[in-house]
Amino acid sequence: MTTTSVLHLWQGEFVDEAEAGRRLDTLAELAGRVLTRPLPTDVVLDACAVVGRDLTDPTSALYVRLAGQLPAGQARAVLGELAAALTREALERKLRRELGGLRPERLTRPDARETVYEAWAPVGLLVHIAPGNAAAVAPLSVVEGLLAGNVNVLKTSSSDSDLALDLLAALGAADPSGLIAERVVALRFPSSRRAWLEALCEQADAIAVWGGEDAVRAADELARPGCRVVAWGHRISFAYLTRRAASEDGVLDALAEDVCRLEQQACSSPQVIYLDTEGTEGTEGTEELFAFAARFAERLAKVSGERPAPAPGQAEQAEITTVQQLALLEQHLGLTRVFAAEDGSWRVLADTRPALDASPLHRSVLVKPLPRHAVTATLRPMRRYLQTAAVAGDPAEVAALSRAMFAAGVTRITPVGSMLESYEGEPHDGVYALQRYSRRISLRPTDTDFATVACPDDLISAPVLPPAPVAPLLGKEGVQRALATLDPRHAHLYFRSGGSTGAPALSVFTCDDYDNQMLAAADGLLTAGFDPAHDRAANLFYCGGMYGSFISFFSILERLNATQIPMAAGPDHAMVADALIAHGADTLFGMPSYLWQLLHAEGDRLRAYGGIRKVFYGGEHFTAEQRRVLTEELGVRVIRSAAYGSTDLGPLGYQCASSEGSVHHVLTDLHTLEILDPYEDRSVAPGEPGRLVFTSRARAGQRLERYEIGDLGRAVPGPCACGSHVPRLELLGRYGDVVRVGTYFVNYRRIVQAAQERLAYHGEVQMVVETGTDRERLTVRLDEQYATDPESARTALAREVTELASAVEEGLLTLTVQTVARDAFEHTATSGKLRTVIDLRRRR
Repeated sequence: MTTTSVLHLWQGEFVDEAEAGRRLDTLAELAGRVLTRPLPTDVVLDACAVVGRDLTDPTSALYVRLAGQLPAGQARAVLGELAAALTREALERKLRRELGGLRPERLTRPDARETVYEAWAPVGLLVHIAPGNAAAVAPLSVVEGLLAGNVNVLKTSSSDSDLALDLLAALGAADPSGLIAERVVALRFPSSRRAWLEALCEQADAIAVWGGEDAVRAADELARPGCRVVAWGHRISFAYLTRRAASEDGVLDALAEDVCRLEQQACSSPQVIYLDTEGTEGTEGTEELFAFAARFAERLAKVSGERPAPAPGQAEQAEITTVQQLALLEQHLGLTRVFAAEDGSWRVLADTRPALDASPLHRSVLVKPLPRHAVTATLRPMRRYLQTAAVAGDPAEVAALSRAMFAAGVTRITPVGSMLESYEGEPHDGVYALQRYSRRISLRPTDTDFATVACPDDLISAPVLPPAPVAPLLGKEGVQRALATLDPRHAHLYFRSGGSTGAPALSVFTCDDYDNQMLAAADGLLTAGFDPAHDRAANLFYCGGMYGSFISFFSILERLNATQIPMAAGPDHAMVADALIAHGADTLFGMPSYLWQLLHAEGDRLRAYGGIRKVFYGGEHFTAEQRRVLTEELGVRVIRSAAYGSTDLGPLGYQCASSEGSVHHVLTDLHTLEILDPYEDRSVAPGEPGRLVFTSRARAGQRLERYEIGDLGRAVPGPCACGSHVPRLELLGRYGDVVRVGTYFVNYRRIVQAAQERLAYHGEVQMVVETGTDRERLTVRLDEQYATDPESARTALAREVTELASAVEEGLLTLTVQTVARDAFEHTATSGKLRTVIDLRRRR
């Protein structure tokens, strides 16, 4: 883009002056049309991450274009600031702090016990009136508006470069959905063009104005009734030093650095240094003040000499001269003392009057006395202008002085030397920007109709998801290798897998990532039919050894505000039953194999006291015959998956009240799913089975992209009977469930199905594969309580599973059925999962 050919950006298109003028009157209609299409925060985060990466690459076309529009020597710093602000980590932290989560636009239950939904909604048409002295402010203000879902109109000065327009155009281009581009209009024109300014403000639902009192006053006058004016006006910041701190050269050097950085142009730059003069009166206090000012002038001269100062403009120099000359005159009255560089590059103006005044900036610092007991009373008259105070003292002094300054109107306390620094998600001028750019909305429907609806948005349309990344497939080995280089800042929680399909693998999460995943899984559990207001849940997942199931479901139930008995799985079934009965548990969470054993061992007692009404399981599946027994013989009313997930990826899917068998909705809040051909790296046709490949979008540390989880599945076409438009998949087992034995591929699930259909068998099934003397040997273990004739079972399995019959007939396989006691089945030590296939050939 060049300034001679295009002037304005309108929904991704560069238009000239005349075209922009014609479109101005359509802003209200534009907003009404665009706002009907929600903007998921995922879309904004992905686009910002793309642009942010370009801004860190000096060879990228965007970097080169933007750098050419900045003053020499500033490009690297300004573009670095923009890149840091646009990282996914920074924006996710901002969303969590300001709006409570990564998907604040979705209607969810603040208290899961109540069928009431709340969300953050855009305020509507948001106009940004940008300042002319901070290149990064304009585009970042629009990014904040996008995170809140607004239609954004940016007004920059006609004297500004094209930086903001080019950056916003790049942001729109990085979003293949087009949702960002249609929400951004950027116009360059002077504030003196009253007609255009009126056209913007008269149609705005909110106006974010950056500038002085005149700019804020103008926005107030032009805003229509009910329009929210968010003023980011000029502020005054200062430093406060106790006597001990004022005697330390290191403190003074750090303060001088704050003065010299950005020539005091930032709102957080120190304009005044207050010296604590508690207990000092009259002449003694004045001399102490002047002596300190002289010492600080020496330190400022040193630091300033290391940082050459740009010459102020004519108007700024006139103000500096006026203030300095007035202070020189007041020296004769004993009120002031002036210390200034001979070349005019800096000045320290000591003033015995404590009232807060603004300095003329450009390395101009006022030094004033202020006893600590008078801090609040002295500063409070300037309450509306106060922003940052750098306080130096011991911890008790900093704590007490901070409270006094907060009472006076200060919104931000920092150490000396870091006044211009900030942290991700920090409030600005005492408020959160995203909340100012949003509205809090609520929905209170009929309880019975929405009892199993976690998010009403899912009843409207399918979620808008970013496309899967262009990246190579990632396997478990690659994940484990990547852990060696993981940033320690992203390693808060460590989990190990259960090891049911191989050696246990390590997974690492940040606390924020874990919390986000547990919240998503909690919503899924609501959809599955768990009622936190009435169900009394016993958490019977396995615990210990860094295994995550018990801990995760403890967290999920905690976030649902549910009643929970955190028992964990234990071998003493009688003791577990005693606790369930004593505490009135009617809902069980656990592994199917463990719950099956418990309910059979203690079924009569549990049924006698009132019974178990609901069972939510994970890690394995109940067979159809097992479900029949639980329902008809033990009185269980609901048997549903608690979640489909893995240790490394976290929760991946959830069941609804209409889901049967292994069908789950995909947790699209967290992941993008691809289904690839079992043998080739290409997508399968809709409804065809394939390998499940997940991209985790909501992870700061282990960002698993195109992760091949080891499961097989297929997309379930058509709408779900529950009304949700969230995609569904049917799980078809794991790669390890298909084992090559006797040259044939034998599917474990085919054997389970044959046992159910031909033998009416409803116990556990385990396959053991061994190397024989002349042929391989396959042993199918069945529970002796439900299978009493091994030879009949062998005949039925061979007849039903043709691969077995062929292998036996060809002399390639010895097939045996073995009936064993329930405790003879092998389970993994950590998770308690049944080891479906035990391949002893791998151990030799």
